[in-house]
Amino acid sequence: MQASRPTAYERLLPWKRTVEVGFWVVYIAWNATFNSITVVMDVHKAGLAFADWEPVVWEWSSNLGWLLLVWPLVRFTAWRPLRWTGGLRKVAEYLLASVVFSLLHVVGMYALRALVYRWMGGEYRFGGWLSAWPYEYLKDVRSFFVLVVFIETWRLLIRRLQGEAQLLDAPDDGPPVEPVERPERFLVRKLGREFLIAVSEIEWAQASGNYVNLRVRGHDYPLRSTMAALEARLDPQCFVRIHRSYLVNLRQVASIEPLESGDARVHLREGVPLPCSRSYRAALREAA
Repeated sequence: MQASRPTAYERLLPWKRTVEVGFWVVYIAWNATFNSITVVMDVHKAGLAFADWEPVVWEWSSNLGWLLLVWPLVRFTAWRPLRWTGGLRKVAEYLLASVVFSLLHVVGMYALRALVYRWMGGEYRFGGWLSAWPYEYLKDVRSFFVLVVFIETWRLLIRRLQGEAQLLDAPDDGPPVEPVERPERFLVRKLGREFLIAVSEIEWAQASGNYVNLRVRGHDYPLRSTMAALEARLDPQCFVRIHRSYLVNLRQVASIEPLESGDARVHLREGVPLPCSRSYRAALREAA
């Protein structure tokens, strides 16, 4: 029997981290290089008394500062995803975050410039915070949201390649073919196609920000839901919460390994271990 060809997502997966890191390094280096060239040209055109290395230090320190903040920004956007449904509260939340990231960026940028200037035998003067930081923030807020757009666009592409799950809702006309509150299947949209997968095939679920990743036959499908909402719609005779971030299909459990800490490790039939908090051990033992 001929093995099925790997999907685009499966081909990308081994290289995913390399692609992500490589993109940010190339983007930052590209931005810093071309900004340095244009600023040096502007300095020459204006006849300003700066050495050529100084604008290069300004641009590279600024871009390296943002490179160091990419990972915290990725974590922040995963923790508090930007959604249009959030309204003014979400906008205010992200504007406040942009202030925090700008302060971190300016501090890091100033530290890098001060080190290079000292190494070159000079001294970098930042100026007063009250006059200098508002100017820097007006530039940083644009960079902040550009990075957020890049991050969310990449996540959207990954979800499209990976396949995004959705629980079936009641039809507009006529009775539903299955109980809506206790669905038997869910819909997966993947690259313009739709698939129906049985809920019983879910091996486990893991919370991830505003999504819950459903594990089905070795594939993860993000479902836009909270863990509590998903748990309420699954059969409690089959699915049990074992951790704040994990829910498991009892049919997939092979063994439960107690740990000295009072927690436990749940081993699934395919060999995957999942954490089980002590607060959920009793419920798991009763259900099993």
